[in-house]
Amino acid sequence: MNKNYITTPIYYVNGEAHIGHAYTTFIADTLARHSRLLGNETYFLTGTDEHGQKIEESAKKQNKPTQEFADEISATFKNLWDEFDISYDQFIRTTDTSHKIGVQAAFEKMVANGDIYKDFYEGNYCVSCETFFPESQLMDGGCCPDCGRVTTIIKEESYFFRLSKYEKPLMEYYEAHKDFILPKSRRNEVMSFVRSGLHDLSVTRTSFSWGISVPESLNDPKHVMYVWLDALMNYVTALGYGMDEVKMDFWPANVQLVGKDILRFHAIYWPAFLMSLGLPLPKHIGAHGWWTRDGEKMSKSKGNVVDPREVAKHYGAENFRYFMMREVPFGQDGDFSQRALIDRMNSDLSNDLGNLLNRIIGMSEKYSDFAIDSVNVAQYHQKELHDADTILATLEGYFDELQIHRYLEELWKIFTIGNKAIEEHAPWVKVKEGRLNEALATVALVANLLAKASIMLHSVMPKTTATIADALGFEITTASYKALITDKGLLAPFVIKKIPPLFPRVEEPLMQEAPKAMIEEEPKKEVALKTEDKKVSTVPSEGLITIDQFFQTALKIGTVLEAQEVPKSSKLLKLQVDLGEEVPRQIIAGIREYYSAESLIGTQVCVVANLKPAKLMGMLSEGMLLAAKDSEGLSLIRPEKPRFSGSSIG
Repeated sequence: MNKNYITTPIYYVNGEAHIGHAYTTFIADTLARHSRLLGNETYFLTGTDEHGQKIEESAKKQNKPTQEFADEISATFKNLWDEFDISYDQFIRTTDTSHKIGVQAAFEKMVANGDIYKDFYEGNYCVSCETFFPESQLMDGGCCPDCGRVTTIIKEESYFFRLSKYEKPLMEYYEAHKDFILPKSRRNEVMSFVRSGLHDLSVTRTSFSWGISVPESLNDPKHVMYVWLDALMNYVTALGYGMDEVKMDFWPANVQLVGKDILRFHAIYWPAFLMSLGLPLPKHIGAHGWWTRDGEKMSKSKGNVVDPREVAKHYGAENFRYFMMREVPFGQDGDFSQRALIDRMNSDLSNDLGNLLNRIIGMSEKYSDFAIDSVNVAQYHQKELHDADTILATLEGYFDELQIHRYLEELWKIFTIGNKAIEEHAPWVKVKEGRLNEALATVALVANLLAKASIMLHSVMPKTTATIADALGFEITTASYKALITDKGLLAPFVIKKIPPLFPRVEEPLMQEAPKAMIEEEPKKEVALKTEDKKVSTVPSEGLITIDQFFQTALKIGTVLEAQEVPKSSKLLKLQVDLGEEVPRQIIAGIREYYSAESLIGTQVCVVANLKPAKLMGMLSEGMLLAAKDSEGLSLIRPEKPRFSGSSIG
């Protein structure tokens, strides 16, 4: 039996859970359930990150003791996951005593290994991200490169981790393990960051007290550990690191899921910490994208944050879960809209799956008093069985690469085979012709297709598929997986249950729509901006757009992976540009007069990413580069400092 360890990031308790947290947790739960279905011994970890200056400040604003504040927010996450029936094996909190002991043990070992030393740090600190940034990484005005907020210059005594020591070992590991970072498109940006040079990392603070103290052996009680060192260690302290270590045989993790905004911490800092401790690295770090709502970034000020509870209340928890797994390729950004959710429910769930089950219940009632027997299925439907088994045999590979949307896309072809078989073989016609055995074989074929597909859908929609399996006279277990999927078997004779439709159609949105941003309309003829000294600046009134219209344009940072001249064109270059998506974009750019193909490879550009694809000289172009042109020529617009591919502009 294989051991399989799956983790979510531990969620920061500065606010309640939202759709992004739910997405990560749904993916992890899906992977854990599927692993258990295969018969693997599986351990699924989630939890909350509760230390740091930001938490301390948030508690003060609410006039609450910090621990009480952390307890309340942590409980909202745990309660939400329980409501969604998330199958976690442990919910860890960084305020747990066992976690503190494990983190201090790790710190002592790093000191003993010579990887932690004491010095002074002076630099720009972002309270929101709990991170120091070297000046070379800051945005204009000394702002944080991750969240854009103004950083504070801090000088304090600190313990440092020798991150620079692990620059070469990390690069060697990335080269040797091509699928360590998923999707693979993210690997290049991590390697680029490391290749630009790693600086030793400040891993303690003295400016606040809400955190884990350094070990007593250092006799330095004013120092508390850097929140990211503390938080990242949860993945092994949950298994007993530094204490009894009874579950450490689950390490290394098979999959560690994170949002793309914290990929650097998990793909650079975390592996370096593990190397220092002499522990193996996780097999995969999976970084997913962000979610918007109706094309807009979610924010409390806009009032458009998606509450997972609200969606589940109106549309059903498993329908919501299916939508999120199916709608977006892993690694790419996704957009939540009620219309998209309704369309997915009506098309995939109601029409394809639910209607297929309803049809065989109705036909079996008419033709055989609900009795279904697979005895003649292979005789009359060898092709359909072969096609279905071929599809089922390919599905595991999509899970291995975290491409659950492709997994579901391929799985849905099974329902297409079932619906097509009913139309082509028309059981009602064969019954009239006296060919009852053939008609019943078609009904039994579809019942078996539903059974096999339900087993494979079980990890995504466990309660729904359990209901389908019960109607089809079996239970979804490791044994039934082996019998019907691995061994390609068929259902034993059974009496199908007549159940209400699983997926009633939804015609209109059931939730209140998100409010649009309240932007004051500009006067049509003249816009005057008055200042205190009575000077007036007049903005041209024609062609103005609102902030909403501006945000409809998706501007992103891209990295040029390949570039080549377009034959028979003196102006065009064909580029392959990494936008942090599963597959690079092809962009045809008219810049050959100003840039050689070779000079662009490895550089970063600004891309209009949601432009409708167009063909230039017969080649598809999937975006547009931003550039400025005047009498001096053309110049590409570029980020001042390297940024992760796919980073949003604006």
